[in-house]
Parts: sequence; C-alpha cells; structure tokens
Amino acid sequence: MHKLITTLAAILIAASAFAASKTYDLRSPDGKLSVSVEAGEGITYSLTHDGDLLLDKTVISMATAGGEVFGGIQPVRKVTRRSVSQTIPTVLYKKAEVKDEFNEMTLKFKRFSLVFRAYDDGMAYRFVSHLKGQYQIEQEFVNFNFAEDWNMWAGYVAHNTYSLEGQYFTSNEAQYTYAPLSQWNKDRIAFLPLMVDGPHGKKIVITEADNRDYPCFYLYNNEGGKNLSGRFPAVPKDVKQGGHNMLQMVVESREPYIARCEGETEFPWRIIAVSEKDIQMADNDMVFRLAEPADPATDWSWVKPGKVAWDWWNDWNIYGVDFRAGINNDTYKYYIDFASANGIEYVILDEGWNVNLKADLFQVIPEIDLADLVAYAKERNVGLILWAGYYAFDRDMEKVCRHYSEMGFKGFKIDFMDRADQDMVEFHTRAAETAAKYHMMVDFHGTYKPVGLHRTYPNVVNYEGVFGLENMKWAPGHVDQVTYDVTVPYIRMMAGPMDYTQGAMRNATRGNYRSVNSEAMSQGTRCRQLAQYVIFDSPLNMLCDSPSNYMKEKECTEFIAAVPETWDETCGLDGKVGEYIAMARRKGSDWYVGAMTDWNAREMTLDLSFLPEGSYEVVLYRDGINADRAACDYKKETVELPADRKLVVRMAPGGGFAAKITISE
Repeated sequence: MHKLITTLAAILIAASAFAASKTYDLRSPDGKLSVSVEAGEGITYSLTHDGDLLLDKTVISMATAGGEVFGGIQPVRKVTRRSVSQTIPTVLYKKAEVKDEFNEMTLKFKRFSLVFRAYDDGMAYRFVSHLKGQYQIEQEFVNFNFAEDWNMWAGYVAHNTYSLEGQYFTSNEAQYTYAPLSQWNKDRIAFLPLMVDGPHGKKIVITEADNRDYPCFYLYNNEGGKNLSGRFPAVPKDVKQGGHNMLQMVVESREPYIARCEGETEFPWRIIAVSEKDIQMADNDMVFRLAEPADPATDWSWVKPGKVAWDWWNDWNIYGVDFRAGINNDTYKYYIDFASANGIEYVILDEGWNVNLKADLFQVIPEIDLADLVAYAKERNVGLILWAGYYAFDRDMEKVCRHYSEMGFKGFKIDFMDRADQDMVEFHTRAAETAAKYHMMVDFHGTYKPVGLHRTYPNVVNYEGVFGLENMKWAPGHVDQVTYDVTVPYIRMMAGPMDYTQGAMRNATRGNYRSVNSEAMSQGTRCRQLAQYVIFDSPLNMLCDSPSNYMKEKECTEFIAAVPETWDETCGLDGKVGEYIAMARRKGSDWYVGAMTDWNAREMTLDLSFLPEGSYEVVLYRDGINADRAACDYKKETVELPADRKLVVRMAPGGGFAAKITISE
C-alpha cells in the first residue's frame, strides 16, 4: 500500500512539474523592449518597454480541424536563440537600405514552434507547424491584452451590414474612430493596422506581415474590456459571380476552418510595433523587414516607379479641345500628350475601357483602339497601365498577362477584391507572380493593407486599403479628410505604400467643400496636395486631376512631376497623430520636405541640422496669406537655407508646405 501511495505521489509531482509554467525572456538590441513568454498549461506573452507594461499575459494558440492544439499543455523541447544585425538593400522603397537588427527566440514543441523577435521598434511572433501531409487550421487565437484601458485609433469596417460575416466583404477603407479600448463598437470589426495610445506618449500599432497563402485577420472586442482579439474569415465554400459590375466573387457559404495547409508551414508574423514618439511610427520598417525577401537571382530592373496621369477621378473632364471628352482614343491621346510634355511616366486607362458586365478583359469597347494607343504612347515615351476588375483578371490571369505584355502595356491596376480570406490572399500572390513573369507591374486596389508582398515581389508597386482622395467625389461635408490626412501616415502607412491618389487642383476650405463628381475637389489647401507627394509612400503615384487643370497650374505641376516616388533616405521631422506631420526625404543629393496640419493654423520650426555641411537653396511652396479663404492660394519662393538649419513653416487651417532643397552652386 505504501509503495502504491509513493508511486501515485510521484506521478502527481511529475504532472505538476509538467503543467508548471516556465518563463522565457527576450530583449531588443537596445534593451528597452522586453518580451516575456510563459509556456506550460498554455502560452502567454507580455510586452514591456523601458519599464512600461504594454501587453499583459496575452494568450495565443492555434487549433487544427483534427484536434491538434498549438499552445495547449505541452512542454518546450528546445530553446534556440540568435541575434542578427544586417542591412537589407531595397528595390522600390522609402529608403535605399533598411537596418535589420533583432534578437530572436524559438521555442520548439513536439509538433510546432513559436518564433519571437524583439526589435528596438517592436516585437513579432509567428507559429511554425511541423505537421506532415494535409490539414486545416480551424482557428488561430490572436489576442492583445493591453495593460490599461488606453485610447485607440480604430478603422472600423464601413459596411451596411451589422453581421460580422458580412463585414468580411470590405475594401478596408474608413476613417479612424478615437476612443478607449473598452468603448469598442461591438457591431463592428476593425481592419489593420490599429493604433493604441500607450503610457508616456508611446504608440502601439498592431498589424501583420508575410501573408502569402493565409487569411488576414481583423480585430474585435466583444467583452468591453481592454483585450482585443483576432477574427479571421473562413475559407470560402460556395461563391458566385456578382458585386460591382459582376467583377467580384461573392461568398455565399464558408468552410468550418480558416486555412488549408500542407506540411511544414510558417504562418504570418503578428506585429506589435512600439514608438516613443509619434513621428517614429511614420517611418517604421517592421512589415518590410519581416516579409519574405525577393528571389535574389531575379532581375527587377524592369520595374519602374513613376507618376500616373489618372482619368477616373476627374471624370475624363478635359476642356479647350475640339473633340468630345470621354472614354475614347482622342481623350487618352490628350492624357498621353500631357504626360509626355511634363515628364509623367504613365497614363492609366481606368474602369470603362472594356465592355461592362462581361468580366472579360478581351472585350474592348468600340471607342477604344488599344494597339493605336500603345503605339502613340511609345512614340512619346509614356507607358500605359490597364485597370482590371478582380474576377476578370483572375479567370484568365496567364492569358491576360501574356497578351497585354506582348501588346506593350506596363502593368495592371487590379480592383474590387474586397476580401482577405485565404483564397483571396493566395490570389494576390499568384497575381504578383504571374505578372512578374511577363514583366508587368501591379497596383492592388480595393484590397487589404500591405503585408510585405511588395518586398517578395517588387513589381507590386502599390496598394489601396486607404480612405483616399477618391472619396471626395461623393463624401458629404461632415467627412473630415483633413484630419484623416494627418492620421493615416502614422497608422496605415506604417504597413507599406498606399495609393491615396492625391493632386487635386480644386481646393476648398472647410466651409466651401462639397462633393461634385465630375469636378471633384479636395479639402484643405493647394500646398497640402503638394506636401502629400512627399509625405505619402507611393512608388506608383497618381495625378488625380484633369490634365486641363494641371496645364493651367504650371508651377504646381512641375513640382509634382519632379518629386521622386522612391527614396534613398527618409527622416521623420515632427508630428502628432491627428494633428500635424512633417517629413524629409532624400533622393541623391536633393532633399524634399513636406508638412501638413489639421484644421488649425500652425507654425512649425523644422530642424534640418542633419543636412551635410554646405550652402543650400530652398524652393518652397507655402500657403498664401489668403489660403484660409481661398484654399488654392499659395506662394512659391526661392530662399537660402539659414545657417542654423532651421526652417520656419506657417500653414493655414487645413494647410500644407512643400519644398525642394538642393546644394547651392
């Protein structure tokens, strides 16, 4: 009997030891950021920055449809660590090279591993499956248990349905709601990135990276506390053609799992970026760092960034010509002539060039002769880009890319995906890969935020997933685009480039703005529009307004055409989320500076002491003295940069500032 009791006691002691949690710590290279992982009866992590607790005992796990749980009661079999300090050269980015320094810890379990990385500007983790054969992920439990009920900047899905399932059909465009975590709108999920105000002025941004064949997640809070949890769209089961002009595939039912997998699988990175100052988040590289690198053996020199003369926003509304403007060859030749005369690299043929409701990119309307336009553009050193609805592109992807590449087109703007489930994420990867095969660039419109595919396939030159200027064609007066403009660089732009489509020449004060579809206008000043070409990341950058308007505004057009689309260096100067921002960027020896304010007039003194020794000439565009009444009022000046390297910037309500700085002769 005594022997039996002893044996049972030993078993209980062993079981207790097995269930007991062990803590594994990881620090950033600068020592400020600390990740503490507890593994035993489950897996939790906590995040601290310079003594401030940001995330407290946050539970994470993953479950397969077969009952396998990554993150249950399982012992850690092995712990490996490494430190990396390297520089990543870029192809098309906001800087020529990216500093990549982190400490990494991998916890290996029987059937999976967890990889944690700590950077100076945030942490990331990912699950790695060691399963063999085919299996399904039933659910991934992504949580963010914030230490306090801080305020957040949430981009709720803007949709006319209050069902969570219905909100998975979205273009991920909405303005931000600022409120405490506990006041989450329980009728809404929010798309990423999402920002939270931390202690002592710190900012926390949640997003993800390296999604190539796995669904994106959204955030939700159904408890009214300070914990946000991920929500994943399940794999579509039944779909039917529908949506906008029959160009989409509408999900009618879904499978009881979120992803199909096979064999060893690295799942996407979950990112928690951290900044001590607001402006640092506008220059964060975590998504780029964590994305799969491009194939080093592939030549990407054919990918050319540039400006694009865009037709849709200005409603093909040109004037002073002797032909009827519209979707026809005469109109597009006018756009091509304008682009050629002003050094604009591309012209896009947006929605309307192919037969409506057919979802067939080989059915071209009779008013358009594509071969004639390609030849005309080639003679004038202008490239052409085609708009394509998602389903029309997907159904004949290989044929479409081969055909239009052979014709001489340079790329596609693919629109109306409006989903982020596994099938749609996989479509983005296939589209990038197939287009690259035929040396075609891709601008993903009507889609989710960037997740690093632009590093894996540098021909992915831009993404929408932003409440861009197109909305000003129809937005009512209460929509505040000015405040959004000084919010989005800190949140959405942190994930990657954005096709905001700026460049309006019709500018309106707050009281004078109204929506006019065929003669659209912007909120805020003319200089604000110029500043956006410096501040917003966009390797393929639209000129949204009519060529007829640009030709009347020679000074502004010259500045827009001259601003680079990619940069050698980026420097955040000053900023506060939702109030103002100032950025400096370098291309070669030239520097560009852009600044924007909210609806408050503002004076800023920008410190440019980082400039090398020497004398500098500044060509600046500033709000005119009457810009608070007539938003188009501006003044162009050429001045010498003061010896103290201080540049005083004065902006009207809704105003902006733009400048080019060059070494004096």
